[in-house]
Amino acid sequence: MAQTAHPSGSPEQLALAIVRRLQDAGFPAFWVGGCVRDFQLGRPPGDYDIVTAALPEQIEALFHRTLPVGRKFGVMVVIEQRQQFQVATFRAEADYQDGRHPERVVFGDAMADARRRDFTVNGLFYDPAKKQLHDWVGGEADLRARIIRTIGSATERFGEDHLRLLRAVRFAAQLDFTIAEDTFDALRVNAPKIRTISAERIREELIKLFQPPHAARGLDLLRQSGLLEQILPEIAATVTCEQSPEFHPEGVVFNHVRLMLQHLTPDSDPLLPWAVLLHDVAKPVTASADPGTGSIHFYGHEKIGADMAAGILSRLRFPRKDIEAIVQAVRCHMQFKDAPQMRKSTLRRLLMRPTFPLELELHRLDCLGSNGRMDVHDFLVAQAEELKHQPQILPPLLKGEDLIALGLKPGPALGALLAEIREKQLQDELKTKAEARRWAKATLRSGSPLP
Repeated sequence: MAQTAHPSGSPEQLALAIVRRLQDAGFPAFWVGGCVRDFQLGRPPGDYDIVTAALPEQIEALFHRTLPVGRKFGVMVVIEQRQQFQVATFRAEADYQDGRHPERVVFGDAMADARRRDFTVNGLFYDPAKKQLHDWVGGEADLRARIIRTIGSATERFGEDHLRLLRAVRFAAQLDFTIAEDTFDALRVNAPKIRTISAERIREELIKLFQPPHAARGLDLLRQSGLLEQILPEIAATVTCEQSPEFHPEGVVFNHVRLMLQHLTPDSDPLLPWAVLLHDVAKPVTASADPGTGSIHFYGHEKIGADMAAGILSRLRFPRKDIEAIVQAVRCHMQFKDAPQMRKSTLRRLLMRPTFPLELELHRLDCLGSNGRMDVHDFLVAQAEELKHQPQILPPLLKGEDLIALGLKPGPALGALLAEIREKQLQDELKTKAEARRWAKATLRSGSPLP
């Protein structure tokens, strides 16, 4: 593995320095896992994990700042220049009971540590000081063949940690690898066990799985493995949900969602894949066919879908702010087709919604994943650009205190008058504060019923 020059504070150089300090103290030490795999594939590592013969107390003695994040499992965090590196003692694990944690840990050597890991491509060890790669599990060959394969028995590896079922799919999608036949067979058999894993751990894997550009393949692998119906049964129901071909030549809802995921861009909002996945989630439960024409309808699917989306995202323990944004996009996605016919005030309210950028991207993908017509999207982009050059429209012309100064008392009538002024502002009927005050005064003097 070639070494390149980096500043002394780069993650690579700091991880190298940690290995050297351990080795200088007489403890074998290596980089392991994803960073080695990514280097071999020519990809920048996300982080650096280190394994060593040193025990937790010896790691603590060697480094100034450490965190005992998993001392009983031999896992420490070393902090260098405000950067964190996981340093773990070589170990062999046994007696798994809960599909997640071993009942006991036996510390061992590097070879034993490699053999207890999940997949061969994650079981490579690299000595950055000596620039030597160690492969005791066949990971190098599987990297060349672009295969995800468990180390040893797939049934045993999945039984040790049920999250590995989902990680196999995620790695295959992210790396564009295939899953070895025996590994995939065991995955399908054991898929129901994923339900024993906490929602938080599943959510984090799904977030990575649905990142572009591999989101569509991730969805395919979830379906093929049987994990989709275990984790997201509401999405699994879209596989057989037919749509009217005049609006959706792509066929069933699942195909529509898959095509949309294919069109995600690298800079997409992180919430966008979830808006895509959930925007039509209620179609299977709202589907009806016209007896005369056979046309398929999904009346109210956006409103029911918003409630379903909220339930799914809550089940996966998404942050409330994220849930609210995604649910808003689901609830409002059918509004966009009517945008060219909207009153100016209604359209501007749509454009000024905080979630409008997310909703607009969802609409763009909705079109690309169905009939491909982009006229409404282009109209909305033009209208949004025009609004940017009219900053005077964004804040209301008058506030409650302005109407109180004109003699109106706080209460429902004041709120109604403010709403009417705002409506006229968004319709370009009132353009300045002075115009708004004059109109309000005239309305109050006339004695006519307030709106």
